[in-house]
Amino acid sequence: MQTEEINGFLIDKFNQHSLKEGATQGICPLCSSDRQPKNRKAQCASYDWERGLGTCHNCDNTFQLHTYQRKGASERVYVRPEVKYKKAGTKVEEWFKSRGISKQTLTDLNVGEGKEWMPQTGKEENTIQFNYYMGDQLINVKYRDGRKNFKLYKGAEKVFYNINSVTNYNTCVIVEGEMDVLALHEAGVKNVVSVPNGATLNNNNLDYLDNCIDYFEDKEKVILALDQDEPGQRLKQELVRRLGAEVCYITDLEDCKDSNDYLLEYGAIKLRDAIHKSKPVPLENVSTLYDIQDELKDFVKNGFKKGYQIGLSNFDKVFSTYTGQFITVTGIPSSGKSDFVDQMVVGYNNLYGWKTAFASPENAPTYLHAHKLMRKVWQDMPMPGDIDGKTWDKVTSHVNDNFYFIDMDKYSLESVLRKGAELVKRKGIKCLVIDPFNKIRDVNAVSDDVNRYTMDYLAKIEAFCKKYDVLVFIVAHPTKMYKGQDGKIEEPTMYNIKGGGEWYDASYHGLLVHRDYDAKTTKVKVLKVKFQNLGENGAESHFTWEPRSGSFVPDEQALEDGGPMPWEA
Repeated sequence: MQTEEINGFLIDKFNQHSLKEGATQGICPLCSSDRQPKNRKAQCASYDWERGLGTCHNCDNTFQLHTYQRKGASERVYVRPEVKYKKAGTKVEEWFKSRGISKQTLTDLNVGEGKEWMPQTGKEENTIQFNYYMGDQLINVKYRDGRKNFKLYKGAEKVFYNINSVTNYNTCVIVEGEMDVLALHEAGVKNVVSVPNGATLNNNNLDYLDNCIDYFEDKEKVILALDQDEPGQRLKQELVRRLGAEVCYITDLEDCKDSNDYLLEYGAIKLRDAIHKSKPVPLENVSTLYDIQDELKDFVKNGFKKGYQIGLSNFDKVFSTYTGQFITVTGIPSSGKSDFVDQMVVGYNNLYGWKTAFASPENAPTYLHAHKLMRKVWQDMPMPGDIDGKTWDKVTSHVNDNFYFIDMDKYSLESVLRKGAELVKRKGIKCLVIDPFNKIRDVNAVSDDVNRYTMDYLAKIEAFCKKYDVLVFIVAHPTKMYKGQDGKIEEPTMYNIKGGGEWYDASYHGLLVHRDYDAKTTKVKVLKVKFQNLGENGAESHFTWEPRSGSFVPDEQALEDGGPMPWEA
């Protein structure tokens, strides 16, 4: 029964839980020991030995049957390249020589050549092969043909190129391509790595950083020598956000696009000097005009930067936001606050690729919250017959890779923000949802006074937003609700939240979600926008509820005549 690998992933310990080998049913190693004595031997789990996975029908968890040689943050099983290494031939060596790269550098960094089918041309091509090693294991291969087409080995793990080079240094350099690694190696800078797939305008998915984050934990200095174009600068910003501004330094490549161009233009000595002269990221909380001159120039040219929207036409007309801020969302119980926040973060994900983490004690159990997000992504209700189908797999994979659920026995503000910081670094989240704030207490609060407590609580949220450039949602229930003369509960404001004025003063934005059960509509009202260019105070958007997708749909009928809504008459 025992095998050495599953899908190319080498097994370290077979049957780690000592389960009944070969059986398709049995106990769950995660929950059986905690069940009542009479149920501890119940066969509540299914085993799939070929895939190396088990599934429990009692606790709904999935567990690995085996451990693997590389234990890391990633739970995926990757393919290992089956490549016979072939050294670069004379023609390839000559081409690299024209780019300032010697034969010795090619040998040092295991650069080879060979035939490979390239999807861009639809045929087999002569390719240069950049071999990605981690330890003595070949993890991935990057292929480059004569037309500058690239591809990575299908199904292999994404890691930094030349990652082994940084293990014995407290300093490292990150560049944007394998050619730049070769250029810096040629210049005598050996502790240099490259991202595996270059830079794009949307750099939210840095899965290779998650896979290699342990290599950077001990670094006192991380030098970013990235391309000077817009995608390269976006990547720089994201790496600074993920690795921390306190350790990051920026290389000035002058008028050159990248390190290889710099090598050709100025030579190896000057390239090495440019790396050594890298300057630290500007001090936190201290700016000079030169630090912000790019933003200043952009403002002079284009005016205020457009805020981020969610893709609902009527709401986008009255509200938008920046990152590095937080939004307070209030409303009476069962008004749809959590659902609207879910729809907002799904909208940000659709439009900008943002990932979100939820600290939502009231959204338990987690699988039901995941189901709500699936419906919004799917735009339909998944049915039993859809399970493991093409659409099911696509949607579940998307939700799995873009939304994270912080599950704790006991929530605290400190633990949630600490986990949020970890998710920024490892997964690149751009949104954090705290729902509701009263279930996530600041256990380190220095004062029992409600106003001081609220002020300190929101100050910690604001500091987190700014440090990690994250958008935080705080769902806050009102403490007092009053009925009007018509018998309906009046709309709360931010002043109805415990802590009153502090919420209005400190929040960047405030939203009210209020349901009218008679009219079967939901209104979202802008209670506050900090900057006038981002929205309109007091403006409203009206929605109907679409039950299959679990989504709010703009209610155009409610806006046709511009007259009073039912609760305003």
